[in-house]
Amino acid sequence: MTGVGGGGWTTDAGGRLPQGVDVTRPSIARVYDYLLGGKDNFPPDRELGENIKKALPEVHLGVRAQRMVLGRAIRYLVGEAGIRQLIDIGSGLPTAGNVHEVARGIAPETRVVYVDNDPIVLAHARALLAGSSGVAVVDRDLREPERLLDAPELRAEIDFDRPVALLLCGIVHYISDEEDPGGLIARLVAPLPSGSHVFLHHLVEVGTPGERAAEAAMRQGMGRGFFRTPDQVRAFLDGLELVEPGLVRVPDWRPNGTEDSAEEHPVLRLAVAAVGRKP
Repeated sequence: MTGVGGGGWTTDAGGRLPQGVDVTRPSIARVYDYLLGGKDNFPPDRELGENIKKALPEVHLGVRAQRMVLGRAIRYLVGEAGIRQLIDIGSGLPTAGNVHEVARGIAPETRVVYVDNDPIVLAHARALLAGSSGVAVVDRDLREPERLLDAPELRAEIDFDRPVALLLCGIVHYISDEEDPGGLIARLVAPLPSGSHVFLHHLVEVGTPGERAAEAAMRQGMGRGFFRTPDQVRAFLDGLELVEPGLVRVPDWRPNGTEDSAEEHPVLRLAVAAVGRKP
């Protein structure tokens, strides 16, 4: 195996990256990896990450809070709501506390499907999960809901006659208004049975210092990144019953006492989370 400029990333014996990888432009998953302190990133990812840090010096706290609320949501969905099928859309690079690890720590029979369209994410995930039963990796795009849900690998794991949980953690704020994020979510939810759930994490505009500069850096680096108002985000879950405490700041969604305070760290006011249940 030959190492390349991505630090932790290794190529095949010929020094080739997976087909489709563009190391000249930042990737959402790799920038996130960099902000988490990972090594699977390249110079353009690190440059954008640094630009975001300039706008939001405590952005690492926001990234950590995102991982933590995802874990709490999984524990609720599997441990309290009794869901045994999870679809993680825009899953990103594997890291500590992966969805299947948290879910199966509670209920080992839980089935998990990871969905992403970043070649490095797919390669990492497939290598990590090789030989694992009840866990699959699917190459699909959130912007094609029907094609995503019809993927053979997903259909092999998910029973659409039983409740399903969709995890949309840190992905919808990369979908433009023209691409109709609310409509995309509705199309994902439509074929799911009653009792299915949706977990949503989204960046919001609330007047926090640095938020405009961070959004501008994301748009310049990746061409995407849309901070919305909490009311706009809440509308994406129309038709679903919000689980208590509703749509709230990330540290306030079912806290367990380990969260940083949004009052002390303004960066933590920049994202909200909610879980909605399909009646």
